[in-house]
Amino acid sequence: MERDTHFIGQSSAFLDAVERASRAAAVRRPVLVIGERGTGKELIAQRLHHLSPRWGEPLVTLNCAALPETLIEAELFGHEAGAFTGATRARAGRFEEADRGTLFLDELGNLSMAAQERLLRAIEYGEVVRIGSSRAVTVDVRIVAATNADLPRMAAEGTFRADLLDRLSFEVITLPPLRAREGDVAELADYYGRRMASELEWGRFPGFSGAAMEALEAHEWPGNVRELRNVVERAVYRWGDEAAPIAEVVFDPFVSAWGLRAMAEVVPAPLPCAAEPEMPFEAPASLRDAVEAHERGLLLAALERLRWNQRKVASALGLTYDQLRHCLKKHGLHQGRV
Repeated sequence: MERDTHFIGQSSAFLDAVERASRAAAVRRPVLVIGERGTGKELIAQRLHHLSPRWGEPLVTLNCAALPETLIEAELFGHEAGAFTGATRARAGRFEEADRGTLFLDELGNLSMAAQERLLRAIEYGEVVRIGSSRAVTVDVRIVAATNADLPRMAAEGTFRADLLDRLSFEVITLPPLRAREGDVAELADYYGRRMASELEWGRFPGFSGAAMEALEAHEWPGNVRELRNVVERAVYRWGDEAAPIAEVVFDPFVSAWGLRAMAEVVPAPLPCAAEPEMPFEAPASLRDAVEAHERGLLLAALERLRWNQRKVASALGLTYDQLRHCLKKHGLHQGRV
């Protein structure tokens, strides 16, 4: 599937951030993009590049959290042959690759202090020096950086250079979290739902039921748009019925009646107090009996809630259809006979 490069949303908080990026695109100065994970920081960087006079030149990306500290400087500034163990040939760094274009530094807060110092010099003087070389290379690069870290706090604590922060923060674009984007959850859910239905070659997208949409809009979305996309696409894929509105939404795919967390929560039923002898208690013969009783109860509750629609029950419990059939046979659960 192609990478998603669309801006979907109508809330004023979101549109204000996009508009600020559009205005900043024409200016050569650095831009700092702040936001939680999944809010679209890389999309803003792409917008800043493609709306700028540099749109025809390279947009080079470096995730500062994806490489060990010892390799970050080599990736940014390049190296000469023999500069360190394994450097068998000279290699240009990301600054040289992005010459006349844009360099997007994601997860900026992960840069070491040494790399921050060299980055500051590159921004100040437009020059980089490859590791193992004494010759400076002149570059013309526009810096866009992104982070979900509190850089002002890090600067106050001495873990991020204050002078580098000053240099990078000519413009700061803060992206709102999805929970603050009023009305955008429904629009995003419809967009990703339709796209998944098309991928599955459905004839139509039935949309979400009222209860399912209420659940989507009530969720806090700690993973923001990236999380919503996964939840919506999973719901469409598991539903499998293009004729009926999607009524089942699973926010946590790791939840299962037979998952490790569910098994850890199985405890024996409490013994009745002495004052209630009229309610005798029969202790399970073993832990296995207790687990199977709990398993049967979960199955029966799901069957009754979903009116014995076995495919929906399997989807809701995170099982394949064959696994569900095996469980029903094991516990003697058949429609109309419990």
